[in-house]
Amino acid sequence: MFSDVEGAKSFYGDVLGWTFGESSSEYGNYTQAYANGKAVAAVVPPMPGQEGMSQWCLYLASPDAAATAGRIRENGGEVLMGPMQVGDFGTMCLARDPSGVVFGVWQAGVHEGFEAPPEQPGAFCWAEVFTREPEKSDAFFPAVFPYTAKQMQDDGVDFRLFEVDGDMILGRMRMTDEFPPEVPPYINVYFAVDDCDEAVSRATKLGGVLRFGPMDTPFGRFAAISDPQGASFSVIDVSKTEGEMPQLTDVS
Repeated sequence: MFSDVEGAKSFYGDVLGWTFGESSSEYGNYTQAYANGKAVAAVVPPMPGQEGMSQWCLYLASPDAAATAGRIRENGGEVLMGPMQVGDFGTMCLARDPSGVVFGVWQAGVHEGFEAPPEQPGAFCWAEVFTREPEKSDAFFPAVFPYTAKQMQDDGVDFRLFEVDGDMILGRMRMTDEFPPEVPPYINVYFAVDDCDEAVSRATKLGGVLRFGPMDTPFGRFAAISDPQGASFSVIDVSKTEGEMPQLTDVS
């Protein structure tokens, strides 16, 4: 969601190599983004009442958006919009977890979601819930979605993984005092790149701000960036890994 959609298309086209489809005025000027011809994201203008805000929103798949909306309410979350049908594309709703993290729910119709594999440059690769109240998110997401959870064994970092059938789906990170108080809880999305440092260089030359990194991890070399409109995202080169995978403990 971007106040300046054309600016976002120019920035992400240059940084991530995206191309864009035709804007659909029937659906709020929704514009599909592609990497190598595969759907990876979309850009839209802000909804009424949210002008001036630019941010990424991750949509989590559901076989029944109405039932998921019910579980969201039952478990202390808030449904902000919907569920509403979007033509024959699918059904969406927007929600907020009890700790303040905004996310979407998508019941697929003809639009099933991501088409590119997560390791493909330009593709959505990973996401993490950043919250100051992890205990609320930790209880909420497995109650609403079919998640099991594992906690990273690291005294310095409070990090949890949510899985579905053994596949890692979503991370959860406790926001420390390093985050300014005005930064709200959010879901940070990661896009794959073939060279993290080059992607950072392209982003900063175009007005993006490097927030963290680049840093080598067992998952890949990554960096956190704010785009020129203030939307946060990360880039990661999953081919460059360093160090041993962390120990995880089942907490489901």
